[in-house]
Amino acid sequence: MSTVFSLLGQGLKLDTRADIEAHLAGVDPAVIEEIHLGGNTIGVGAAQALAEFLAKTTQLRVANFADIFTGRLISEIPLALSAICDALIGKSTLVEIDLSDNAFGGRSVDPLVPFLSTARSLQVLKLNNNGLGPAGGTVIADALLALANSLEAGQKSNLRTIICGRNRLEDGSAEAWAAALRAHGTLQEVRMPQNGIRMDGISHLVGGLAANADLHHLDLQDNTFADKGSKRMAAELHQGSWPLLRQLNLSDCVIGDEGAVSPIVEALAKGLHTQLEILQLQNDNLETEAFSLLAGVVDKFPKLKRVEAQWNEVEEDDEGVLALHNALRKQGGKLVMNDDEEEEEEEEEAEEAAQEEAASKEQPAASTEAPKSIADKATDALADMLEKVSIR
Repeated sequence: MSTVFSLLGQGLKLDTRADIEAHLAGVDPAVIEEIHLGGNTIGVGAAQALAEFLAKTTQLRVANFADIFTGRLISEIPLALSAICDALIGKSTLVEIDLSDNAFGGRSVDPLVPFLSTARSLQVLKLNNNGLGPAGGTVIADALLALANSLEAGQKSNLRTIICGRNRLEDGSAEAWAAALRAHGTLQEVRMPQNGIRMDGISHLVGGLAANADLHHLDLQDNTFADKGSKRMAAELHQGSWPLLRQLNLSDCVIGDEGAVSPIVEALAKGLHTQLEILQLQNDNLETEAFSLLAGVVDKFPKLKRVEAQWNEVEEDDEGVLALHNALRKQGGKLVMNDDEEEEEEEEEAEEAAQEEAASKEQPAASTEAPKSIADKATDALADMLEKVSIR
C-alpha cells in the first residue's frame, strides 16, 4: 500500500465532507507518510473531514497544503485552517509543512499558532506568498519563538529551514523574526526574499541570523540594505559568521553606493567563506572596483562555481568584469552578466533533465542471443542430423 496520498495540482473544488471523503475512501491513514493537496481548493466541511483523517495518521512526515484556499471567503479560511492545523498538533513524526500561496493576510494566521508553537519535530517550514504583512509576520515569528522557548534546557531545536518570502514582512516584524531565529540557532536554510524589509529591519534580522552557525543557504533578495544594513551584514561576514555558507543571494538589495566598494564585497573578499558555491549580487549598484576585488580573491573560494551579477553599473566588457570572468573560468566557474545566458542555461538544464527522464524509462536492450528453449535445441539437433544425410 502506498505511503503517499496525493491530489496535487488536480484543481478540485472540495466543498463538503462528501467531496473529499470520496478521495479518502480506502486510504489507510495509519500508513500515510506524505500528503500532498496543493493546487486544490478546500472548504470548511472538506477541511473538517480531512482533519479527522489527519488525526488518525501515525507516521505522517510531510504535509503539503500549499495553494488550497483559492477562491475561498476570508470567513472560511480561518475555520478550515484551524481544523487542519489542530489535527497536526502532537504529530511527533511531522518534519515538513508547506502552507505557501494561501492568502492568509494578517487576519487568518492565528489558527497556525497552537500548532507552530508546539511543533517540536518540525524541520522545514514553508510560508511563501501568504500576504502576512508586518502583523501576520509577527504572529508567526512569535509562535516560533514560543516553540524554541518550550524546549527543555540543553534540548536543541529541530528547525532547519524557513522559507518566508513575498510576505511584506517589513521592518514591523523584523525584530520578532530576529528573536525567533536567534532562539532556534539551528537553521541551515533561510529564504526571506521580497519582504520590503529596510535598513533597520535588516540590521535586526542579521543579528538573529548570526546565531545560526550552520547556515548554508541565505536568501534576502529584494530587501533594502543600503549603508546601515550593508555595514551590519559586512560586520558578521568580517568575523566569519556562517562558515558553512554555500549560497548567498543579496540581489536587488542596494548594497553598493556610487564611487565606493560595498562593505559586503570587501568582507567577502577576506575569503573566510571557503564553502561558497553560488553568489548572487544582481542589480546592486556594483561598479568595476567591486568586480576587480572579487576577481583577485576567487582562488580563496575553491568551490565557487557561479556568480550572478546582472544589471550592475558596468558593461560586459568592463575590465573588472572580464577579470572576474577569467578567474572563475580557471576553476570551472561562471559569471552570469545577462538574462540571455541564464535563459540558455535553464533551457539546457531542462533539456538534459528531459533526456535523463527519457533514458530512465527505456528498458534495457534484450540480449542478442537469448537462451534457447528445449524445443529450439531439438530443432537444431534435427537440422544437424539432416545435414549429414546424403542421397545416393
